[in-house]
Amino acid sequence: MMKNTKNVKPKDAKKTLLHLLNYLGHHKISLLLIAVLVCISALSGILGTYLLKPVINRYILPGDIPGLIKMIFYMGLMYLAGALSCLFYNRIMVHISQQVVSEIRMDLFKHTQKLPLNYFDTHTHGDLMSHFTNDVDTISEALNNSFTLLIQSFITAVGTIIMLVVLDWQLSLIVIFFLAIMLLYIRRNGKLSKKYFKEQQKNLGNINGFVEEMVAGQKVEKVFNHEKQDFERFCELNENLRISSTKATTYTGKTVPTIVSLSYINYAFSACIGGLFAISGLTDLGTLASYLIYVRQSAMPMNQFTMQINFLMVALASAEKIFDMIAEKPEVDEGTVTLIKVLQHGDGSLTESDTYTGYFAWKVPDIDAPPTCSTDTKSTGYHLTPLKGDVRFHDVAFGYSKEHMILNGINLFAKPGQKIAFVGSTGAGKTTIINLINRFYEINEGTITYDGIDIKDIKKADLRRSISLIIQDTHLFTGSIADNIRYGRLGASDEDVKAAAKIANADSFIKRLPNGYDTLLESDGGNLSQGQRQLIAIARAAISEPPVLVMDEATSSIDTRTEKLIEKGMDALMQDRTVFVIAHRLSTIRNSKAIMVLEKGEIIERGSHEELLEEKGRYYQLHTGQFELE
Repeated sequence: MMKNTKNVKPKDAKKTLLHLLNYLGHHKISLLLIAVLVCISALSGILGTYLLKPVINRYILPGDIPGLIKMIFYMGLMYLAGALSCLFYNRIMVHISQQVVSEIRMDLFKHTQKLPLNYFDTHTHGDLMSHFTNDVDTISEALNNSFTLLIQSFITAVGTIIMLVVLDWQLSLIVIFFLAIMLLYIRRNGKLSKKYFKEQQKNLGNINGFVEEMVAGQKVEKVFNHEKQDFERFCELNENLRISSTKATTYTGKTVPTIVSLSYINYAFSACIGGLFAISGLTDLGTLASYLIYVRQSAMPMNQFTMQINFLMVALASAEKIFDMIAEKPEVDEGTVTLIKVLQHGDGSLTESDTYTGYFAWKVPDIDAPPTCSTDTKSTGYHLTPLKGDVRFHDVAFGYSKEHMILNGINLFAKPGQKIAFVGSTGAGKTTIINLINRFYEINEGTITYDGIDIKDIKKADLRRSISLIIQDTHLFTGSIADNIRYGRLGASDEDVKAAAKIANADSFIKRLPNGYDTLLESDGGNLSQGQRQLIAIARAAISEPPVLVMDEATSSIDTRTEKLIEKGMDALMQDRTVFVIAHRLSTIRNSKAIMVLEKGEIIERGSHEELLEEKGRYYQLHTGQFELE
């Protein structure tokens, strides 16, 4: 059954409907067949009722039994055709609806992958997931039920009114009068219920949000013995929901009984007056019998049509949300430089390779080729620049908005194999620098070069493929430990997986697990400790063999013993690689080639650990505890 969201309406129903019809347009022949079958099903019911007139007048009253049997046989064939049509169009519609929903879901997911990171910064995970679940389900329900029922109800309602007028236009005035009353009541009741449905949805959101907070914060609740107060608050929210739901359901619940009662009154009036017409000779018995059956069923298609219109509006509102997300501008990528696998020959020259060799190079078109390219292949229209991991910032300025700048004139360089560390208060811009290297966001001013190439000229997928990222909030996927490590390089062998785990110092604890590398991880690796999850993340980074490694507070929430184990893994991983480190614990960055101290988007100090201590500036204060690092 479709969810009750009667008050939900699309902003632009016409545009959304046309967009949805584009998906349905891929199945024109099937939809045409469905339309024909729906018409057959609806008309069989309408014509079957009308045939009661000749059956009674020509065969029952005169006592023509052979003719009656023959007529019943024909009517049976007609109703059978209607029933079979109903069966077939429902089966076809189920297949079409699921195919359309599948296409919408695929387009939505495909486009989601193309959206820039700032889109996810401004939209909650719950909102995004609701598009794939609630909104898609609503469209599916509408296509399965409302589409065909809407057509059938419309044909039945119009056909019934026409037949009533054809049979007896005078008696039809009674039916039209009561139908008008029904429509006015439905319209008025809908307006009155709208207010309470909005209130119900608001209170439902409040109680869902509260429950989500309590479930997520169970430890805090128990530590501070807040169970009683939270229960009282829940009871308050629950009572508000009960009151608003009662009011909303009251109006909704009155609609059908009232319509049914009015239809009974309509039927009673029509039967009494029609009986008087038959007695006085103004109509015959067969006409009266057909007419009363039409009267009896006149309210049902009208009520059903109104309900399907509401359901369709709800579905269009859900479709509009999905199409709006699909219409969001994807991440812009105008890069032309790609990352390719290469063979390195004894003379230092490079040639492109189809197999994994462990060596990579930037494939730069001639027009964009920097003068520092080591391999010249102009005859082929491009140059190959070895992938080394030389990253440089030149007067970089960035802000998430023009009014709020995060970085101001950042200059720094990291030569291949160097370890660069960033320290500073929360909001100083440390993580922002990391995000800019990956082009998660575009800089406002300045340039960032990678092996002498402006990163704006590098395709984003290739740029990110050359960089491994280890962050504090490690995310593991459903699958085996081996699959999670192999996520860094899908073509890696089992031996490569184990070698990467050994580099990360994860091999020992993985072997002790019941199924070793085949141990299944679920719920983001909830069956592992935080330290174990982080070691797997390091192994995942190691197997990709990146020239540039980024570690964003990778050990901030790890205990000291586990931290030392992780540091050994990271030290092995950082060997001969360009490394950017953000750390809360200064002990983890002592051996950095250069340490950048950031404050309010600017580098206020730079140098080695020993050099910064001698300056006795902000880093010295942080190291000696005179100033706390937030």
